[in-house]
Amino acid sequence: MTYNLMSWNVNGIRAAVKNGFVNFLKTEQPEVLGLQEIKITNAAREKEEFDFAGYDEYWHPAKRPGYSGTAVLTKVQPITYHAGIGDAKFDDEGRVQTLEFEKFYFVNCYFPNANHELSRLDYKEEFNATFLKYVKKLEQKKPVIICGDFNVAHREIDLARPKENEGNAGFTDEERKWADKFLEHGLVDTFRLLNPEKIQYSWWSYRHYARDRNIGWRIDYFLVSKILVPKIKKAFILDEVIGSDHAPVGIEIEI
Repeated sequence: MTYNLMSWNVNGIRAAVKNGFVNFLKTEQPEVLGLQEIKITNAAREKEEFDFAGYDEYWHPAKRPGYSGTAVLTKVQPITYHAGIGDAKFDDEGRVQTLEFEKFYFVNCYFPNANHELSRLDYKEEFNATFLKYVKKLEQKKPVIICGDFNVAHREIDLARPKENEGNAGFTDEERKWADKFLEHGLVDTFRLLNPEKIQYSWWSYRHYARDRNIGWRIDYFLVSKILVPKIKKAFILDEVIGSDHAPVGIEIEI
C-alpha cells in the first residue's frame, strides 16, 4: 500500500478551517495527517463541530487553553493510539501522539520552541532526550515515522539567513547538535535524503513580508527509521499552500 503521509503546523485549527483547511484535505487526501499547534481544548472543539469527513480524529490538546497541542486525522484505523511520552511536564502541553499501524508507528510531535531569550532551551533539550528514548523503545517493536514541527533548522541550507541567526532560537548549537543526534541514532531526514541540495522552506515569519520574499526556515520534518528508507518514494514541502505561517510537509511511502 502507498501511504500519503502529511504534517502541518496549522497555528490554530480554527484559523486553519477559516482559511480553507477542509478544501486542503479534499484536494490532498492524505491517509494520515499530523497537526501541530492546534490551540484548542477538547471542550471548545466539541462546540465547534469541525467536519473532516472520511477521517477519524485523535486530539491531544494542551491543558493551557489556546496553546500548543496536537491532532491526527487518519483514514486508516490504527491498531493502538497513545497520547504523550510519560512525563507530565511535556504531556500537559499536548506535544506527542503515537498511532500504531500494521508496519510502522506514526509519531506526531510538536517540539518546544526555545524562545527568543532561550528561556526554554533547557526544557527543549530535556524534551529531546526523553523523546529520543521513547522513540528508540518503539523501534524495538517496529519502525517509526516521526512528523512534526521540530522548531530547529538543522543546517545552513535549511534557513535563508544562517549567519544572522547563529545562536538564535531554532538555530542554536545545542538544538542543531540534537538534530545531529537524532540522525546518529538511526533516524533519517526524508526531505534532505531525497532533495540533498534543494533550498525550500516550511516556515516564514509573519513580519516584513517574509513569506512573499521567501525568507524562511525548514523546521518541519519527516524522520523515519533507517529500515524504511528504501520504501520512501517522495518527500515534499507544499510551500504554495496558504493557511498558516507553516507549509504542509509530507512523504509518500510504499509499505
